[in-house]
Amino acid sequence: MLIKNKLFISIFLTLLILVSSCGKFKPASTKDVPTNAMERARKNVSEGRGASVGNFLKRKGTNYEFSTSNPMWRASLEILDFLPLSVVDYSGGVIITDWYNDEANSKNSLKITLRFLSNEIMTNSLKIIVHERSCSAGINCSIKILNSDIQKELLTTIIKKAAVLELESKTK
Repeated sequence: MLIKNKLFISIFLTLLILVSSCGKFKPASTKDVPTNAMERARKNVSEGRGASVGNFLKRKGTNYEFSTSNPMWRASLEILDFLPLSVVDYSGGVIITDWYNDEANSKNSLKITLRFLSNEIMTNSLKIIVHERSCSAGINCSIKILNSDIQKELLTTIIKKAAVLELESKTK
């Protein structure tokens, strides 16, 4: 019986030490903490230390970002409007076309990726990658990055168009 009591007391003291050492007790001043429970709850929620049911039930609207003020974006879309687009993400700064080929050369297809690095109208604000897919009999396809004049022509055309769009927007 004595061993059981000693074991119980030692476990109790160990738990007491563990629980009491979790943190320092900080007494709260009544000036800082409201005494009314509802006011205290509102203060905690407003400070971000709590949650309210009202916040969960409220519908949050979608944050739409429109690209009408970005001439580089508008110019890129106008230049690439003849191509089928697979990804157009303004907030991510990416335009990716679908595979495109002309009827004269149906074995080779092109895919263009535009990455917007900044909103300024400069040549280093836009990264253009052109992929070429070559297929033989529609079965064996190989894809490679094409380093040709297409990138340079696209970049110059987009920069010129963006400059014209920006000039038009300033004159309005």
